[in-house]
Amino acid sequence: MSDDSIYAGRDLEVMSFAENYHRWILQVFKPFLGERVVEVGAGTGSFSELVLEHNITSLTLVEPSIRMHQILSERINQTDSRMAIETYNSVFAKVAGQIKLKQRPDSIIYVNVMEHIADDMAELRAVYETLERDGRLFIFVPALQWLFGGFDKQIGHFRRYSRTELEEKCTRAGFKILKSVYFDFAGIVPWGIKYRLLKSNTLEVRSVKFYDRFVVPAARTIESLIEPPIGKSVLLIAEKT
Repeated sequence: MSDDSIYAGRDLEVMSFAENYHRWILQVFKPFLGERVVEVGAGTGSFSELVLEHNITSLTLVEPSIRMHQILSERINQTDSRMAIETYNSVFAKVAGQIKLKQRPDSIIYVNVMEHIADDMAELRAVYETLERDGRLFIFVPALQWLFGGFDKQIGHFRRYSRTELEEKCTRAGFKILKSVYFDFAGIVPWGIKYRLLKSNTLEVRSVKFYDRFVVPAARTIESLIEPPIGKSVLLIAEKT
């Protein structure tokens, strides 16, 4: 399988319209975020732009899709940031050694990416080897395998995670778990109806914008006060010991 096909058909372009959703994720990441940040599977750069708003010294972006990497590079070149920004058109495993020597990362981010990787344990071990001592891993992935359906397959998902499964895999790779929570409880029912019951195979920009504008602000407030028992996604932050 080619590097490009690993991410073929994924939903990042549509999800680029979910700014409130991405800011919510980053809000949870922020207290743990270091200065030398790597984002793996950066897509077209919508999350990357938000990371640039924070107090970091370097940003390294890894994106295997040729088409998305081109858009990403053009987008990043248009920012007025003066910090060191570098992009790699590759999968992480192939450039991990180079990134370790050149960027010496203390933070590596995977937002809606790990589920696209067939051997996620190998990926986690590569991240562990690449991070500086006490460096941190930030993961955001779809949750609840019983929500897995045809749409997941279509956009290149190998799995959806439980919180326990993700914690166990990170621990086996050598990490210490700092934070692990289910995320977006409100999204379970609409996702289940649309993609499991009705077997839809599309993710519309209009739907993403509606959810981002009207549901996410309320969900973000509620979940900041009450940790949900389950959610449509899992968010995890771990540290290299």
